[in-house]
Amino acid sequence: MLSLTRIVGSASDPVIEHRLHHLQHAGRLETLWLSADDTRRHRLRLCSDGGTDCAIALDRQQHLFNGAVLLLDDERAIVVRMQERQWLRLSPRDAGAALELGYFAGNMHWGVRFDGGHLLIEMAGVEADYLERLAPMLDDGRIQRRAA
Repeated sequence: MLSLTRIVGSASDPVIEHRLHHLQHAGRLETLWLSADDTRRHRLRLCSDGGTDCAIALDRQQHLFNGAVLLLDDERAIVVRMQERQWLRLSPRDAGAALELGYFAGNMHWGVRFDGGHLLIEMAGVEADYLERLAPMLDDGRIQRRAA
């Protein structure tokens, strides 16, 4: 197990980016794919895409982010990358349905964002679970599911 206890820098830093580029071409750049929830943690254990078992233990002052470089030496690099967020797009029938949907999503503590007249719910699990909870509003037409 590899212990990673600090953030070395950012993959967008020109000097680091140059080094990462060369390591990538040599097949020695590994990625740790994290969800948004994982980036808020300071301690976690996971496996890189290269098969390295990693234990992350950061000080409270450090926060993981997309492009955080956790290891960089002449042999290899390990970089954090964010998993793409999945969104469920819903359209309310009217203002009343919009209020009800917003209230429901808030009670469920779901992450949301707005796009015009649509409410987008960030899915942290299986889409079917969200649709099951929303079934009464979907079934009677108060809300409609839209393509993401």
